[in-house]
Amino acid sequence: MSERIEILLDEDTVDAKVKEIGELISRDYEGEEVHMICILKGGVYFMTELSKRVTVPVSMDFMAVSSYGAGTESTGRVKIIKDLDDPVEGKNVLIVEDIVDTGRTLTNLKALLKQRNPKSIKICTLLDKPDRRVVEMKADYTCFEIPNEFVVGYGLDYAQKYRNLPYIGIVKFDEE
Repeated sequence: MSERIEILLDEDTVDAKVKEIGELISRDYEGEEVHMICILKGGVYFMTELSKRVTVPVSMDFMAVSSYGAGTESTGRVKIIKDLDDPVEGKNVLIVEDIVDTGRTLTNLKALLKQRNPKSIKICTLLDKPDRRVVEMKADYTCFEIPNEFVVGYGLDYAQKYRNLPYIGIVKFDEE
C-alpha cells in the first residue's frame, strides 16, 4: 500500500490565515507580552510562523506531552515527556497546538498549566476537527476547521514524514 497527498489547504491560504490570527493575537494582547508554549513536535512549524506575525513581545517555551491508555484511544491524561524550561506564573500563556481533535489532552494540559498560576491562559490551534471532539473544548484562536480526515504538512506527520510540506494535505492510501 502506498500513500499520496491531496492538498486540502494550499500554502497561500495557510499563510494568509496565520497572518490574520497573528494580527488578532497582537490586538488582544496589545500592551502586554505573550508567552507561547509550543506542543512538540507538530506545533513547531505553526508557532514559528505565527510568532513572526505577532507584534507584541513574545517569549517561547516547549512541551512534549502524550496521552496514553490501555488501548489505542487517547484517554487525554497528560504524561509530560518534556516540561517547560521556565515558570509561567504571572505570564499570559498561549498554548500553540497543531491540531485539536478529541480535546482531551488540551483540556487536561490547560488545567495542569492553570495550577502554575499564569496571568491568563488561552489556546491557539492551526487545525480543529470538531467532529472528533469527546469533551467540551474550544480553542480561543483557530485557523481552520477541517473534516475528520488524516492530515499532514505544516508540522503534522504520517510516520514522521511530510511535516515539512508548506501546505495541509489529506493522506490517501492506494492499493498497489
